[in-house]
Amino acid sequence: MKRGKNYKDSLKLIDKSKLYEVEDALKLAIDTAKAKFDETIELAVRLGVDPRHADQQVRGVVVLPHGTGKTMKVLVIAKGAKADEAQAAGADYVGAEEMIAKIQGGWFDFDTCITTPDMMGLVGRLGKLLGPKGLMPNPKSGTVTMDIARAIKETKAGKVEYRVDKTAIIHVPIGKKSFGSEKLADNFNTLLDAVVKAKPAAAKGQYLKSIVVGSTMGPGIKTQYKI
Repeated sequence: MKRGKNYKDSLKLIDKSKLYEVEDALKLAIDTAKAKFDETIELAVRLGVDPRHADQQVRGVVVLPHGTGKTMKVLVIAKGAKADEAQAAGADYVGAEEMIAKIQGGWFDFDTCITTPDMMGLVGRLGKLLGPKGLMPNPKSGTVTMDIARAIKETKAGKVEYRVDKTAIIHVPIGKKSFGSEKLADNFNTLLDAVVKAKPAAAKGQYLKSIVVGSTMGPGIKTQYKI
């Protein structure tokens, strides 16, 4: 893979054999984010689990103290009083059958879809469309709920979902370059605390195999985390 000059220059700043302290790693991630836009700082955690087994799945949600820096567009699929609640709570889009038809027609201009349990019969039809995009409502992520207002508030405040993929890695954005290392460290620690608490009983041996932070366009930086 051909790398650009900025990437190569950034690589020179990093000691690949070193495990950096959290704030030092995040300062480096900021220094190596050389793109002209406010790059996202991302966290990748390799876990000592086998995701093929249901009892070793790691998944959950956490509200980052400083948010993600991204303005989240929220779609709520609900009717009646719950639709009114969604409007009042600041949802970007609210509807029922018409929204389902819109999505079936190829519309995906939202970051999170929240619905009520009674609507899951309808929303279930969208599984093949929303599932691969990570947009399918799920009770485990708090997006199938009767407390619509709270779900919207948490999403807007910076709630992120973490989920181990088939390679046993969790990828999560923890903020923007412009946040600075202290705020990013707060978000990093909040997320890692949640991942550690979510350790499955069936997971044996070392749970946190490796932790890497980096910017959208920059190289990864190996980071230590004290449990």
